[in-house]
Amino acid sequence: MPADLHCHTKLSDGSTCLEDIITLAKYSKLSAISITDHDTFAGTVRGQVLGNRVGVKVVNGIELSAFDFKRGRKVHLLAYMCASPDRLRGLCHQTAANRKKAASEILQKLIRVYPITPDMVTRTATGSTNIFKQHIMHTLMNAGYATEIFGATYEKLFAPKHGLCAVEPEYPDIFTVLELVHSAGGISVLAHPSAYDSMELLPELIEAGLAGVEVWHPRNTEEDTETLQKIAIDKKLIMTGGTDFHGMYTKNILRLGTYTTPDKQLSRILERK
Repeated sequence: MPADLHCHTKLSDGSTCLEDIITLAKYSKLSAISITDHDTFAGTVRGQVLGNRVGVKVVNGIELSAFDFKRGRKVHLLAYMCASPDRLRGLCHQTAANRKKAASEILQKLIRVYPITPDMVTRTATGSTNIFKQHIMHTLMNAGYATEIFGATYEKLFAPKHGLCAVEPEYPDIFTVLELVHSAGGISVLAHPSAYDSMELLPELIEAGLAGVEVWHPRNTEEDTETLQKIAIDKKLIMTGGTDFHGMYTKNILRLGTYTTPDKQLSRILERK
């Protein structure tokens, strides 16, 4: 049975609560999912308890934010089955602090354009470990200033370099993050390489000990998928797949389980532990 190993909840930048995602996984006939919220393990224990109740395996996971300083690009690294997650707590706390600082700057700019208050955004983000752009856009929708999360208003505000409120948090070096994942006993997987233009970075990460790559993802083209499969087979990497589920907080709405990890690859993750 298939496994969706890339899911986000209200604990980060998803719109769906943890309990509902577990229920959706059950009725979608998924054998396993991984809650990979951004820079937090907040849903890990409860997710596994809920999953056990309904017969869905919840694989310990997280999606870590990082930066490729050589090329000046964001990078996301998935980490599964961390034996010592406490070794990543400091990293997560620092990223959360940087994200909070950036959110504060964004809101200062935003209230000059739209008559909303920071408290309105904070209430929309209730339950999340931080304020994300999706929460800001949802607040603007509630106030009648936008009709969708991603669209013309989003581009106006957050387009890189030109957006009226374009402020990005500071992220740690990708190789530092990779090393910390390995020190925590985790299985490192490069998330959606084509989405953040990380194909050039991939060989360097493999040399540094990367364990796997996300082959099946909504933003990978057929050519991307074929290329990544060839690289993974050649370098003996674990191949994962996931919907990158965010509920309605995404540009293209997809059901949970639209993209999945084959049983053989899931077994490679579980057997390594």
